[in-house]
Amino acid sequence: MFVVSLRFSSNKAQAPQFMDGHIAWLKRGFDDGVFLLAGSLKPDLGGAILAHNTSRSDLQTRMDEDPFVAENVVSSEILEIAPNRTDERLAFLRA
Repeated sequence: MFVVSLRFSSNKAQAPQFMDGHIAWLKRGFDDGVFLLAGSLKPDLGGAILAHNTSRSDLQTRMDEDPFVAENVVSSEILEIAPNRTDERLAFLRA
């Protein structure tokens, strides 16, 4: 399982220009079964994604394809978590 932090860079003002591509990229991540959650980091710091069913290298490739990352609107950081204990509703993450 992975937590991805997408922190705004100095190019944050260009986000609206690439928003449609970013939204389409997010949709592909959900459609592919890789993204579990995506949302904003408050207050207005960027975004975050929970991902699974992928390798770190494949996730990095996917992140590099995000228009926000490619155009330096955000920088991405991938944190890998090896879940040992979860609420039963999240048991699928331990697999």
